[in-house]
Amino acid sequence: MVMTRDLAATMRILEPAPGVLGFYDGRLPGKRLWSDAPNWLDDGAYELGICTYAILDGDEALVYDTHISLDHARIIRATLEARGVRHIRVVLSHWHDDHVAGNEIFSDCEIIANRRTAELLAQNRATIEAAEPPIRPLIMPNRLFDDRLDLAIGGRRVALHRMDIHSEDGTVMVLSDAGLLFAGDTLEDPITYVAEPTRLAAHLAEIDRLAGLSFTRILPDHGAEAVIAAGGYHRGFLEATHRYVSGLLAARTDPALAALPLVDWIAEDVARGAIRPFAPYEAVHRRNLAAVLEAATCAASSAPAPG
Repeated sequence: MVMTRDLAATMRILEPAPGVLGFYDGRLPGKRLWSDAPNWLDDGAYELGICTYAILDGDEALVYDTHISLDHARIIRATLEARGVRHIRVVLSHWHDDHVAGNEIFSDCEIIANRRTAELLAQNRATIEAAEPPIRPLIMPNRLFDDRLDLAIGGRRVALHRMDIHSEDGTVMVLSDAGLLFAGDTLEDPITYVAEPTRLAAHLAEIDRLAGLSFTRILPDHGAEAVIAAGGYHRGFLEATHRYVSGLLAARTDPALAALPLVDWIAEDVARGAIRPFAPYEAVHRRNLAAVLEAATCAASSAPAPG
């Protein structure tokens, strides 16, 4: 059965910092937006909760990810324009469906991405446009950068950094005057969603590099609404993610660790207040483990025989 279409009816608008808006939807038990059948919108975004952001100053705004549907994107744009914004730019955190689905609403704007994001969108365009639900047409970025790009939004300064975490094409943003890191999917509460199981060692090293940036609070695209609304996560969120990814690598040769429920994996970081438990992530954890163990088995079977 296909649900009645009113895709942005449950979206909430947050203000985690002065001149920063968060557009949050999902994490509503039993609620689905698109269909009872498996689909990326309900199962990969809405169930786990998603928040995209905008930074405002005067008549300028920078939108970070365009959300999970055109309906959501329309509300984002209308909200900004109601606040006097006349000049909008967009930054894409990476190429995955739930971060680019609203691009069409901003097709007359500058859409910024790192070069690898543009390449992956082009390579996967047919699949994205034919997805369930479809993102058709997929509007591509029209301004590209390599490793870093500095922007001014009115009098505010934002630095974009490419990060190889979760996906090799990640882009995070640091808003210097607020000490805020906009993390995209590089950090996810309570655990990362493993999209590239063969590249976890690289992601782990990049988490250390991310920790070297200057910020005090973190706004992820997937996290707890109350924490985001209150100003974001503290830097312990980085340590929790590092610990979890390290555990996934260790679980490749530790069956006892792999058998433990997620609550045991994250207990220390929950106790520290770095992350918050959320029941649907148990299934994400099991999927992560399966992907990592399968990748390790494939790597072992393809290794050349000794001698």
